[in-house]
Amino acid sequence: MRTAAVAGWPTFETPEDVERIEAVPLADRDLPATTYQVVRRAAVQWPERVAVSVMPDAARWREAVSLTYGELLDGVDRVANALVRRGVTPTTPVAIVAPNCLQLVPAMLGVQAAGVAVPLNGGLSAEHLATLLERAGVRHAVVASPDLDGGIWDKLSGLAAAGHLDHLFLLDPTDDTRSTVATLEGVDGVAVEYLADAAAAEQPGHDDPHTAEDIAAVFHTGGTTGIPKLAAHTHANQVIDAWLIAADSTADTSGEPATMLGALPLFHVNALHVTMLAPMLKGQRVVWAGPLGYRDPALYGEIWKLVEHYSVATMSAVPTVYAVLAGCPVDADISSLRFAVVGASALPPAVRSAFEDRTGVPLLEGYGLTEGTCASARSFVTDPRPGSVGKRLPYQQLRVVDVAPDGSWTDVPAGGVGTLLIGGPTVFAGYVTGRGDDGFVLDHLGKVRDGWLDTGDLARIDDGFLYLTGRAKDLIIRGGHNIDPAAIEDALRAHPAVADAAAVGRPDPRAGEVPVAYVTVVADMQTSAVDLEEFVAASSLEPAARPKSVTIIDALPVTDVGKPYKLALRADAARRAIEDALADVAGVADVVGLVADGSVRVVVTVGADADVDAVGARLDEFALASEVVVP
Repeated sequence: MRTAAVAGWPTFETPEDVERIEAVPLADRDLPATTYQVVRRAAVQWPERVAVSVMPDAARWREAVSLTYGELLDGVDRVANALVRRGVTPTTPVAIVAPNCLQLVPAMLGVQAAGVAVPLNGGLSAEHLATLLERAGVRHAVVASPDLDGGIWDKLSGLAAAGHLDHLFLLDPTDDTRSTVATLEGVDGVAVEYLADAAAAEQPGHDDPHTAEDIAAVFHTGGTTGIPKLAAHTHANQVIDAWLIAADSTADTSGEPATMLGALPLFHVNALHVTMLAPMLKGQRVVWAGPLGYRDPALYGEIWKLVEHYSVATMSAVPTVYAVLAGCPVDADISSLRFAVVGASALPPAVRSAFEDRTGVPLLEGYGLTEGTCASARSFVTDPRPGSVGKRLPYQQLRVVDVAPDGSWTDVPAGGVGTLLIGGPTVFAGYVTGRGDDGFVLDHLGKVRDGWLDTGDLARIDDGFLYLTGRAKDLIIRGGHNIDPAAIEDALRAHPAVADAAAVGRPDPRAGEVPVAYVTVVADMQTSAVDLEEFVAASSLEPAARPKSVTIIDALPVTDVGKPYKLALRADAARRAIEDALADVAGVADVVGLVADGSVRVVVTVGADADVDAVGARLDEFALASEVVVP
């Protein structure tokens, strides 16, 4: 017999709370069915509370423009109704390509209320964007106006002129400046209008056409390793994961609702779930740090002042952000900041120590991925576990398995390392591989089996806590021996001068590949590659894992959302390997390591009098895509 729905929030502050929360079935938790119902419920409960405050840019953080929950719902209704009037149905994909701004918040939610949101990174190449638009069947797009982001406007207007889009809805800057009216003159069949103008002509009130199992949004994964995949999320995926994030009561304070700082781009799942939907479920306020967010250098000189001004209780960012913040003098009262959340990549111990020592604010790690909607594990202020990304969120399940050559899975005993699997209500609906008459064509492409998502991450689980040890695809295979790069990276991070480290495989004609490492150095500290090589050689690393070289660089490469980008390092390692192999061959002018469609390629340029056969013979010794160019 079904029990009555349970309203209100459970206590979620300790690891033991996970099982207590699960004592109530998820179906009895009284969750909204769709993201639109999240907004409507918030507007009914807290119409006068501030939902969002958006800065025009980091330098003008005192000039943030705000919307109450009542005003936000009004905006969402009008956007949704304008889209419906222009032919958008519950299965119509609408691309969203714009930096964070005030109008983007009701636009994102309004698109999900009318159709399906397809947020895309405006930094992708026009070719990649065109492929993703075609794959998802997108003909409508909400895009940055020239006043908001001229680069995005040029790219998307060009795609529209080339026949990839039929309708462009433009977003204005947060300060509502509109210096010119953008058009596509001389281009037949493309409508261009400002979304604010279209929405202003509509009335509030919207009939939600979606169910919990309908697709709410499609997010691209990665974006720097060839054409990204498009992962589809249902409304249930998004609402449930946002509710699990919001259930964390650590940031709750008596009286006024907590305020969160949002500065990641809304084309990323963390921004949508952690700093948009989750706060709305509790009637909290999010302060958005302008269109560039954490990529705005001006933010770092002002961040502690704005934390004090807005009484920010928590924030979410990536390790590279906290590494910078650790060097920012605390020039304001930040006692409101109860904790800060970090994810997307491993948190170097040196970064944790430096940030916490500087601010006194605990850093809590979390774990998730786009195919799991967003978050699947979180840490606790009350029970810190160094090196762990936390315990699973309620109603989600974690397993660690060995993957056999035939693809079969065998569970690994507790504490053993294997491939991490996720099960539960946040596993995505599938990748969008095309579009048919009834909507998206979805395929899990082998990532999901019997409801379990293969994350591709290597991990172990001890006492219920999750410890990540690397990516399965990042394993360095030296003569058939698997080497976990995380062990090399941890050994190097133990050096007091090392801020962060990344280990990759360097192509080798005999062993297939050998480990090499790249490091960044703590500011104002001195070390050398030789010193680091000697340091790691004296560590407890097994001999096969000791890196053949250590290279000091200014910064480890990352994606737009702060995830490590090891392909760039592999390309550099491959370049160095080929340069060494060709050192005694005359006529070699240049060696370049490239990343193309998710793989590494080396291009060797030789002079007209070079022995091309000798160069080719050396290259053939490596299991590596390569090309010889004779100008």
